[in-house]
Amino acid sequence: MAAVDTVRVERSQRRKAVFASTVGTTIEWYDFFLYNTAAALVFPKLFFPGGDEFAGILLAFGTQFVGFAARPIGAAVFGHYGDRIGRKATLVVTLLMMGIGTALIGMLPSYAAIGIAAPLLLTVLRIVQGVAVGGEWGGSVLLAMEWGSPKRRGFFASWPQLGVPLGLLLSTALVSILSATTGDAFLQWGWRIPFLASLILVAIGLYVRLRVLESPEFAAVRERQGVARNPFAQAWKGQWREILTSAFVRMAEQAPFYIFITFVLTYGTKQLELPRSQLLNATLVASAVGLISVPLFGWLSDLIGRRLMYAIGVVCTALFAFPYFGLLDTKVAGFVLLAIVVSLIFHDMQYGPQAALIAESFGTNIRYSGAGIGYQLASVIAGGPAPLLAAYILDATGSSTLISVYIVGCCVVSLIALAFMPRVAPEAADKSVDAAVRHG
Repeated sequence: MAAVDTVRVERSQRRKAVFASTVGTTIEWYDFFLYNTAAALVFPKLFFPGGDEFAGILLAFGTQFVGFAARPIGAAVFGHYGDRIGRKATLVVTLLMMGIGTALIGMLPSYAAIGIAAPLLLTVLRIVQGVAVGGEWGGSVLLAMEWGSPKRRGFFASWPQLGVPLGLLLSTALVSILSATTGDAFLQWGWRIPFLASLILVAIGLYVRLRVLESPEFAAVRERQGVARNPFAQAWKGQWREILTSAFVRMAEQAPFYIFITFVLTYGTKQLELPRSQLLNATLVASAVGLISVPLFGWLSDLIGRRLMYAIGVVCTALFAFPYFGLLDTKVAGFVLLAIVVSLIFHDMQYGPQAALIAESFGTNIRYSGAGIGYQLASVIAGGPAPLLAAYILDATGSSTLISVYIVGCCVVSLIALAFMPRVAPEAADKSVDAAVRHG
């Protein structure tokens, strides 16, 4: 009877852990993507006014990049404490940071009201967002994966990844609705509502997260006194190859993704003169598809292997780089929708298995630090620069050709990194770090 009760409690906690991780990442990515959308549609006019419209766009994307640059800092700081004191406590802090930072952006006066202080404060708050989301990913993925079945880690770890399409869906939907209902007032005050709504979402997220127990794998590490003294340093010292390949393997997922969801708004409205609502609605459909495709490809990775599933996604993204802009350039609604939806399906082929692919490379003792920093370094080399580079290329050449070349180049880098990514069994990594702990 006791055994039955234990199994029942474990299943209950597993469901709670997966749900709490998914809810939390959804809120974090809602806040993060909200900024991206505003950077393309609102911030150039309100915070970076000037004679050259494209200069304002580049500056807005520049502040967006600052948030990406801050993500590895969040991964290092929260990874250290997540490996020292546990996953749950750090996730509460990251959620509060993100929610408060996002709400403050919604209260920020424009350049016309307070001058240069407006873009400076916007940049500071973007850094807060970056640090928060940098610490969020590792903890959420590990909480779900470490509560899950060892044979279904790809599937369990893919659920927190759903925070991306869910966050994108929520943020884009709210912006789309307010853009349509407030009309000209959207640039005055309508855009602020989605940012302020973050406080409500954070309250929900905290309620869910506080009800989850600590990861059983981390609890076991603590019980056997295997907690690393300096997990961040030990991760770099013992598994630097895993960290670097984790970062570069994301080039094909991270850089194209922010071109597909952020730069496309600028390209579509400025270059092709398409209605803003059409692009936002297409992104909504693509996000809804992701609710199925992300866990589907995570599940498939448990069957055919994570590397194979990931490689298929990388190759598909490379093959679609030129057709993507070709479909957009037709300006035909159906083809534009097809381009945006298919681009995110190929992204999901990588994103579904990605969490387990990276996290499994590290021992439980240093997994939050190692996986987190590897994952977030990609934001500096890929995600952050992508919309900025794409906007610069378009301004300089007036064509999307070199942007497609850039996407293909990212895919080549990812395939090389995937080939060189060490195959490390988690159990072996645990023993390695335990030995390092015992020897100081």
